[in-house]
Amino acid sequence: MELFDWDMADHINNKEDVVAYLEAALEENDTETLFEVIGAIARSKGMSMLANELGLSRESLYKSLSHDGNPSFNTVSKVLDNLGFQLSIRQKVPA
Repeated sequence: MELFDWDMADHINNKEDVVAYLEAALEENDTETLFEVIGAIARSKGMSMLANELGLSRESLYKSLSHDGNPSFNTVSKVLDNLGFQLSIRQKVPA
């Protein structure tokens, strides 16, 4: 049996996919997961192009948006903005 590496970036094909992955990551309430998802979204667009547009090095952006990364809020906001998204706040619905 042959195993293949699975990369979320290969399965992000449109804005709806981006929204679905971001919402799922935010529901986890885990920053590492969120940064990984944003990194996958960035890779699906093209990390080099995105880094260039943001004025960052590709290596720095890869590292920031990795599982062990710790990007600033400014970096996260710039990446999401560049991808056509923004963060918003809504009241949590009681269970």
